[in-house]
Amino acid sequence: MQLPIQILEHYWNYTSFRSDQEEIIEAVLNNDDCLALLPTSGGKSICFQVPAMIKEGICIVVSPLIALMKDQVASLKEKGIKAMALTSEYSFADIDVMLDNCIYGNYKFLYLSPERLSQDLVQGRIRQMNVNLIAVDEAHCISQWGNDFRPAYKNIATLRELHPQVNCIALTATATKRVVKDIVESLDFIDPKIFKQSFFRSNLAYMVLEEEDKNYRIEQILKKQKGSAIIYVRNRKSTVQMNNYLESKGFSSTYYHGGLTSKEKSKHFDLWKSNRNQVMVATNAFGMGIDKPDVKTVIHINLPENIESYFQEAGRAGRNNEKAFSIILVNKGDELHVKQQFLSVLPSVDQIKDVYRKLSNYFQISYGEGEFTVHDFNFGHFCKVYQFNTLIAFNALQHLDRTSVIKLSKEFRNKTSAQVIVNNPQLFAYLERHPKTQLVLKSILRTYGGIFDYETPLNTRLIADKASCDEDEVIQVLQQLEKDELISLQLKISDAQIIFLQPREDDKTINRISKIIEQQNKLKQDHVQAVINYVNNDKICKSIQLLEYFGETNINVCGICSVCINHKSGASPIDNKMIIQEIHQLLKKHSLSSRAISEQSKYEEAKVQEVLKIMLERELIQLTEFNTYQIK
Repeated sequence: MQLPIQILEHYWNYTSFRSDQEEIIEAVLNNDDCLALLPTSGGKSICFQVPAMIKEGICIVVSPLIALMKDQVASLKEKGIKAMALTSEYSFADIDVMLDNCIYGNYKFLYLSPERLSQDLVQGRIRQMNVNLIAVDEAHCISQWGNDFRPAYKNIATLRELHPQVNCIALTATATKRVVKDIVESLDFIDPKIFKQSFFRSNLAYMVLEEEDKNYRIEQILKKQKGSAIIYVRNRKSTVQMNNYLESKGFSSTYYHGGLTSKEKSKHFDLWKSNRNQVMVATNAFGMGIDKPDVKTVIHINLPENIESYFQEAGRAGRNNEKAFSIILVNKGDELHVKQQFLSVLPSVDQIKDVYRKLSNYFQISYGEGEFTVHDFNFGHFCKVYQFNTLIAFNALQHLDRTSVIKLSKEFRNKTSAQVIVNNPQLFAYLERHPKTQLVLKSILRTYGGIFDYETPLNTRLIADKASCDEDEVIQVLQQLEKDELISLQLKISDAQIIFLQPREDDKTINRISKIIEQQNKLKQDHVQAVINYVNNDKICKSIQLLEYFGETNINVCGICSVCINHKSGASPIDNKMIIQEIHQLLKKHSLSSRAISEQSKYEEAKVQEVLKIMLERELIQLTEFNTYQIK
């Protein structure tokens, strides 16, 4: 039997394990049930992939994230390891063949969603597999107190019944004590080995900075901290706007959001990762697989949705153990804005019933029917037809997705069909002249025998898998073949795809999940309040606040966060008096913005801002309608 370090060196080209990885792998090899709580970029996948390579048989990996499954499968294939993912684009017949390959084809990894585990076909075939390990990624999803609870995760218990002798490893980046307890109980762990690194980061300064002009403050931060940076914004439009603003100010910047094509995402990511661009402006879609150790600064322009996601995003800074900063910029309107954005659009049970009923009507699904039917979905058109508030409708669909009523794919999808319009000799003559198209075209011909006779729907993802290339590459070849008049091609794009996982029963369907909906809405309110409490608490060290949220105790102050710095360098009453006098002199001539006051003052900006707040409280000055200060 090969040693873990030999597997690591051979397939991953690493010569040593990170902290805790080796201990976790040894526990897995000893057939212990394990829970690994490792920080973002902590190398969680290594903890199950290495022991699974050592053990004879196949590892079942359960994950809710299609993009993550595809990314890990692609990475394993590049290493010469046989792996597959049962994602939603495959038909019943495709899955039948794929599961047979897992039984007889020496595959080492099978990735699937928790929803797949409810299918009789999948359960029956897994029963026949020589399973060597069960790995549960994003394990916090199994807990009703987790920040992304998915009831379908309860299906994982079925795997343990199918293979009671096989041990299980659960992995997550963040979990409170309550969530840890839920994971252990729900997965039926026996004498579990729990590995939890302290989340304390001695080199990472958590900063909460009050700033009315956030763009100006970002400029100052990026000029001072010239290293690689991530700026998180709320939506796709903001990524482009902030990127354009930074470029206009002379910064090298790019952007990332879920609506970009795979090629655009890869291009933008490479520009940033190679440090050709200093700044990545992104939505929270930018997170999976980021392993860039030299990120100097992570900035949140808006209040995050919850502490869990903020902690993961903040943790992408300073992975090289050098001093780094995670900054939230706040102003007076942020608290109201975060409540409006995340709480005012929480759908009630009745609203979800309405969305579900209209969704069924939209696709003309009859009562009692529709199970496992697949539909391309234009969300904007759906909301327009039924005059839905888009945010409430979207959140309703997310509830339906998490509770396994539907499966909502929010990736842009290609709906493709084609027919060969030349004869065999012409086609093969073309192949000889264009060898780069051979792999894709041969994969199509071997998969779709009727493509010479009639227009045939094509699964571009399946073709890409067979040809061992990207889906974008398949599309490019098809477009070239159309241009060269070898095929007729229909290529349409929809903004989502919906699979109905249950037969339509209208109110009955939603009544079964109504308690979960209400509990999740309450949890969302608690999460938002926790963020508000965090940014408003300027008495307790920011690092201590975050670590106590995740159940750590007896923590020393970090000494480098915004609270600790203010405590260390707070202005004395004498200093304050002198700064007040200086500000008074500056405002005698005319009103000024806080930025102008700071630029003209001989004191540090943080002290000036603090004294401005004191002067406002004492009513020595007041804000004008133009957001400038004047003497009262």
